[in-house]
Amino acid sequence: MRKILLILIWSVFIIQKINAQEYFPNNESTKNKSSVFIALSNAKIYVSPNQIIEKGTMLIKDGKVVSVGTSVAIPKNAMEINLDGKSVYPSFIDMYTNFGIEVPKISREGNNPLYDTKRKGYYWNEHIKTEVNANELFKFDQSKAEEFLKAGFGVVGTHIPDGIARGTGALVLLNNEKETNKFLSPVATNHFAFTKSVTSNQAYPSSLMGMLALLKQMYHDASWYKGGNSDYKDASLEALIKNEKIVQIFASEDKLNSLRVAKLGNEFGINYILKGSGNEFERIDEIKKTNAKFIIPINFPEGYDVSDPYQANQMELADLRFWNQAPTNPKLLSDNGIVFALTTDKLKKLEDFRTNLLKAIKYGFDKTRALEALTTIPASLLGKSNEIGSLKNGAYANFLITSGDIFDAKTTVYENWVQGNKFIINDMNLKDVRAEYQLTLGQETYKLKVEGEVSSPKVEVKTSQDKKVNSKLTLANNWMNLLLKTADSTKTEFHRLTAFVSDPNLISGKAVLASGQEIYWSAKKVPASAETKKEEEKKNEINKVFPVTYPNLPYGNLQKPAQKTILFKNVTVWTNEKDGILENTDVLVKNGKIAAVGKNISDPLATIVDGKGKHLTSGIIDEHSHIAISRGVNEGGHNSSAEVTIEDVVNSDDINIYRNLAGGVTTSQLLHGSANPIGGRSAIVRWKWGLSPDEMIFQNSPKFIKFALGENVKQSNWGIQNPTRFPQSRMGVEQVFIDYFTRAQEYDKIWKAFNSQGKKGSLKQPRVDLELQTLAEIINKKRFISCHSYVQSEILNLMRVAEKFNFNVNTFTHILEGYKVADEMKKHGVGASTFSDWWAYKFEVNDAIPYNAALMQKQGLTVAINSDDAEMSRRLNQEAAKAVKYGGVSEEDAWKMVTLNPAKLLHLDDRVGSIKVGKDADIVLWSDNPLSIYAKAEKTLVEGVVYFDKDSDEAKRKEIAKERAELIMQMLQEKNQGMATQPVSKKEKVLYHCDTLEE
Repeated sequence: MRKILLILIWSVFIIQKINAQEYFPNNESTKNKSSVFIALSNAKIYVSPNQIIEKGTMLIKDGKVVSVGTSVAIPKNAMEINLDGKSVYPSFIDMYTNFGIEVPKISREGNNPLYDTKRKGYYWNEHIKTEVNANELFKFDQSKAEEFLKAGFGVVGTHIPDGIARGTGALVLLNNEKETNKFLSPVATNHFAFTKSVTSNQAYPSSLMGMLALLKQMYHDASWYKGGNSDYKDASLEALIKNEKIVQIFASEDKLNSLRVAKLGNEFGINYILKGSGNEFERIDEIKKTNAKFIIPINFPEGYDVSDPYQANQMELADLRFWNQAPTNPKLLSDNGIVFALTTDKLKKLEDFRTNLLKAIKYGFDKTRALEALTTIPASLLGKSNEIGSLKNGAYANFLITSGDIFDAKTTVYENWVQGNKFIINDMNLKDVRAEYQLTLGQETYKLKVEGEVSSPKVEVKTSQDKKVNSKLTLANNWMNLLLKTADSTKTEFHRLTAFVSDPNLISGKAVLASGQEIYWSAKKVPASAETKKEEEKKNEINKVFPVTYPNLPYGNLQKPAQKTILFKNVTVWTNEKDGILENTDVLVKNGKIAAVGKNISDPLATIVDGKGKHLTSGIIDEHSHIAISRGVNEGGHNSSAEVTIEDVVNSDDINIYRNLAGGVTTSQLLHGSANPIGGRSAIVRWKWGLSPDEMIFQNSPKFIKFALGENVKQSNWGIQNPTRFPQSRMGVEQVFIDYFTRAQEYDKIWKAFNSQGKKGSLKQPRVDLELQTLAEIINKKRFISCHSYVQSEILNLMRVAEKFNFNVNTFTHILEGYKVADEMKKHGVGASTFSDWWAYKFEVNDAIPYNAALMQKQGLTVAINSDDAEMSRRLNQEAAKAVKYGGVSEEDAWKMVTLNPAKLLHLDDRVGSIKVGKDADIVLWSDNPLSIYAKAEKTLVEGVVYFDKDSDEAKRKEIAKERAELIMQMLQEKNQGMATQPVSKKEKVLYHCDTLEE
């Protein structure tokens, strides 16, 4: 009897297999039949995201689409595949990978920095590797290809992820047939990034601003070289010129870097495609204005394990908020009309791609836009729309076969075809048994629930009394095997249930009980239980998304603040003008300017601020600051870095901006550090909290550059085992200045001669040198020097060098021995920006005294007090007060040391630094005498816009605490639902000083 039963079951299996859709057997005789027509019929075909054919047929041959439509004529010899009830989509495209490329490993020679290159015939900087081609190092990775195929991809762009200018990338077809050509295009893209090469220890560039300057110099050099002006061959520049017409991809990896790269592209006429980071939503308006196209990752962060309240307190609100908001990035980019493709880059594992994509769709990303971002958009960006990204006639037969909507979590992806060769992901003939059933086994009934993947389902079995039964389910070739543990808890025994699944609505078969008895069993599909529906609803719910603020940090603004008409009444006004301090006076602010100062002023449209008992001053100006700078305050790779500029790397997302406003600071000069004698160009900024970096730049401000003297520039305190960079002595520092200014003079003469001859002259165009160009501006009195200084002998030396080249040093900053040479400084015409009482933090400061500012002022110098420190810049009002104690400076003159005097040193005193009709309304309302330790800034205005308000600050503190608590609760709920979490991490922010070295 048992043999007869087995024969019957096997007969059923054979019949089912004969009738199954095993349309394309995998054997050597039928593989890669390129000359055979293949017709896929009765499918819902997505020719493109916006062209969908119901019950359509697609005819392919030789790896390409021959015809697609509802009335396609199928040749007699065609192999026909009936895809009734299934969907066909174009395979996906990932433009940004390093597939098939071995990532370079660190292979630097020695530990000491290299200041020159050993390469001959290439560009002078080893981090420029434009001559490298990915196709020459490519090796097809079968295992990784299968991962991409399973994720739905048919074509990937690949490149070598090493260097700033990385060379060309290739476009690869993921056809897993060994004999086929893998390159759709061996040279398709040109790649750039803000990352140095790991194979070189060339020191320059050591900062983000240095990388930007290097790229600018590279493009200038390429233009000059292209014009036939060079006497030597440069393989790197030749490669850059050769590939200038192909697709240019720049890995900006950050929203602010994207703005920087777009600006670089505008300067040199390059339309970069920007590979972003997923935080573009935080600056969506500025991102939109770039008109750039993007490649966007969807590596959404996992929630943090915040179950320990002490650890949770270490988390930055910005990180908690980013976790909450990141899934909305694709939607917001799409809603703002920004063209972008999607990439798998930065995912821990490729299988997370679909999960994260579905999450983005759940958070509002339109499905059609999603399909475009994976097919037609990358194809268009690559200039390959006729070949990939769609299923129109003539395109490659790269397509997916699915059970339904590809963006539905329950949909199964069956196959991925590339160039007409199929790759099986899930067996198309396998029945989908994911559902809830009533299982009948003899006299017993159970609740059977099957979920998970079609090919590897998970099972849950309960008794009719909802008691869980230990069970295990396997499914192969539509044969189901189910083990159920017996009710006897004293023994480990199982009932074994087997069935061939022909109809997932009703499954029946044979059961062998633990006792050995054979009986029949059945499972009938039933409607989903209320509990399951509730679970599904919960899965489809999204967390409350908190609004983006500007910047997207604590104390950011929901809207960018605007100018207002404000009338301060009955306030004590520190004018910094000849009127001195005025009691019970009114000040009207209108259209960003100080409109009136006096008694009984009125304006019907003004917001009235009662200033009784309070003090109104011009905003504090910090002549020497290093806050709000991205990725490095020093470019110390060379002894001169005049080509770099802090304006390129202003960081509008630094919380110290808000803290400075809370301390009454409205303007700062952001200076390069003191790692080299000739540093970089500075940025004079107004602290417009919430605005973009470019909007913070003080418009039409004078040009400055940082120089430095002393221990830092000669590397005596760098800690390098064998310092090698010139200069290594104080006399060497002086010689650096002489050498560079001599070169700058010659450079200036050559360019003036070239420009004077006109376009038809006989002279070759000189090479643009951004470094010497900047130094020539100093000689021509178009740029001012602010010089880091300590020791009197060096101070005198630099003044002598300046006089030799017929210009003046503008400001000596730090200048702690200024009291020794104040008379000479007066003769030279230089100002001083000093510390109030810093002392003995290194050897060359040993002679510093707190009377320095007062003594220099008595010699007639313009004296300012600066911070050079993120913490001190918040209380410069108190630093100014020290001048009253040490040296007997009057309160008004002490106050000028942090307001009007730095304005004079920066040549901005016609616009800021005092309260005078017509000047910009950069003002601060204080609760007390501003020199008092009890004084608090209650309102800080920049150009008439309130960027700090004490009352608003108090309200924001409550909102921040509430938001933080809600975000932590969201994370706890996700962890409770079994979602993956990551450990709590606290990011330590580097606070820059003059001598900070960072790569």
